[in-house]
Amino acid sequence: MTRYIFITGGVVSSLGKGLMAAALAALLQARGHTVRIKKFDPYLNVDPGTMSPYQHGEVYVTDDGAETDLDLGHYERFTGVPSRQSDNITSGRVYRDIIAKERRGDFLGATVQVIPHVTDAIKAFARADTEGLDFVLCEIGGTVGDIESLPFLEAIRQMAADVGRNNVVYIHCTLVPYLAAAGELKTKPTQHSVAELRGIGIQPQVLVCRSEHPLPDGDRAKIALFCNVPKEAVISALDAPSIYDVPMQYHAEGLDDQVLAAFGLDAPPPDLSRWQRISERLHNPEGEVTIGVVGKYTGMKDAYKSLTEALVHGGIANRVKVNIRWLDAEEFEGQDVAARLEPMHGILVPGGFGERGSEGKIASVRFARERDVPFFGICLGMQMACIEAARHQAGVAGASTTEFGPTDEPVVGLITEWMSAEGRQVREAGGDLGGTMRLGAYPARLAGNSVAASIYGADTVSERHRHRYEVNVHYRDALEAAGLLFSGMSPDGLLPEIVERPDHSWFVGVQFHPELKSKPFEPHPLFAGFVAAAVRQSRLV
Repeated sequence: MTRYIFITGGVVSSLGKGLMAAALAALLQARGHTVRIKKFDPYLNVDPGTMSPYQHGEVYVTDDGAETDLDLGHYERFTGVPSRQSDNITSGRVYRDIIAKERRGDFLGATVQVIPHVTDAIKAFARADTEGLDFVLCEIGGTVGDIESLPFLEAIRQMAADVGRNNVVYIHCTLVPYLAAAGELKTKPTQHSVAELRGIGIQPQVLVCRSEHPLPDGDRAKIALFCNVPKEAVISALDAPSIYDVPMQYHAEGLDDQVLAAFGLDAPPPDLSRWQRISERLHNPEGEVTIGVVGKYTGMKDAYKSLTEALVHGGIANRVKVNIRWLDAEEFEGQDVAARLEPMHGILVPGGFGERGSEGKIASVRFARERDVPFFGICLGMQMACIEAARHQAGVAGASTTEFGPTDEPVVGLITEWMSAEGRQVREAGGDLGGTMRLGAYPARLAGNSVAASIYGADTVSERHRHRYEVNVHYRDALEAAGLLFSGMSPDGLLPEIVERPDHSWFVGVQFHPELKSKPFEPHPLFAGFVAAAVRQSRLV
């Protein structure tokens, strides 16, 4: 019997529900259970694929090509369970599918309403792809009291009746603010938030209380009394030194014990040795390196969430602390970049969209190439590396990408067709933007004598993509003559996947997003290799 854990938030947003869900799932795994985590997002976008990173952070992409909320990255990093298309749903997707059915006449003339049609669709999503699992954790986005969340809250209320009340546990995350002038924590916002949730018909069994100070025993008892939960089920959640300390911190507070108690279950103590090893490496590094990330969304760190964590994982693999310096690519345009980049032990140019900051990225690539500084280009970063080589080494002065407008030298161009597991995919310029990129996992074949093959230890890899422009293979000969080796290609030989410089200390560009598959207990080999090269560079300066 699959059991369901529904996680809601109150008082304010950004309480860390996603991180808490990931940590709890990791604790349940450590106690021998199988888990899957899902995310319900109340906004009307079909998915976050067309949102600006400044609006919603990064778009996390799954193997099966779903563009999802960044919390799914936390889920994968903490549990190692690959996310799927069926693990993230939005109000927009629910209503789109229901309206499509209504237009086809699937409802046989019935009046289509929020209850039961919308709530039934949400419940069907919660139960999809859950066969054989012990626990399914479902995080409800937004804050209790938001009007757009109501259909989701009603659906999870109904789930207790559908699957049995003993098979559902509700966890509510709240804020217990500290008033410095009064010198005390205030429990009233939590009381009101739980009262509003109970008014909808949901009684949480566990409360997770975020606060800046430890929760005194008296405040814990007051919250328990007014919110109708056991005192032991009021969990204090303080900020942790690292997100990878959170599972152990929640276990020390008794979160997993209280959840299992709410289900009436016993389980052996969790094996936390994996998390202890990660924590030990994080807090006791044997050195440090500085990586300069030259991007265009540096004002919003969540835009590069998976990238940040993958660099941390590379540090774990090498037992070093990775200091990230966020460098706005626009500030490099028309300026000498050396003063900003010389202190860096490695330079990374990440993915992105649009022309803004592109010349600064190209200047960063050139600096890394000429100064022999370890360089890692991801997606647009690889494309900028190819344009830099074309302009400054291959004699193609007008090299550019059609993403930025018409060009006589399209070293990078719009990909209009490619092969996927579902067959031939075709796209047209001027079509819809949402869901139309080359998305999800695709294989690449690696050259046997390449740095990439030695890093992976394999001749074929599968990595996740999210882009609609590709390096033009017709420029391959000119670029390879300039020293840029095409070391990874799609199986049909038409789409460049990896480029590198054999004569450089470490220079790799990839069309895919390796950061999406990196985990603290399984760092991605490219990030481990890049950080190792940065360590070597740090010993030279």
